[in-house]
Amino acid sequence: CLLAESGFSEARIVGLDVDWTQSAKDMFRAYQDMRETNWKNSDKYFHARGNYDAASRGPGGRWAAEVISYFICGRFDMILFLRNAEADQDANRWGRNGGDPNCNRPKGLPEKY
Repeated sequence: CLLAESGFSEARIVGLDVDWTQSAKDMFRAYQDMRETNWKNSDKYFHARGNYDAASRGPGGRWAAEVISYFICGRFDMILFLRNAEADQDANRWGRNGGDPNCNRPKGLPEKY
């Protein structure tokens, strides 16, 4: 079996699937919070927070954060020519690599977030 030869066990693949699923929810929750609060200059915080939360779930979570960030931020930003695309990706990488999302937290953002 190719999977067995690659060193993946069925349990590990299931674990990656759970990491991925939960991480996608983390990313979506950060997006929802960003939209709900509509707080000026908060997007980098929410990018970092979503990636941080997702990556903290393990290898599958980190992988999910990278894939989701690439397709949501990277691809759409390039297609729509949005400003700050690289800054968004920097915030994504910061959170995904374990950086404290609060470094990007704007002053006055309610504690709920």
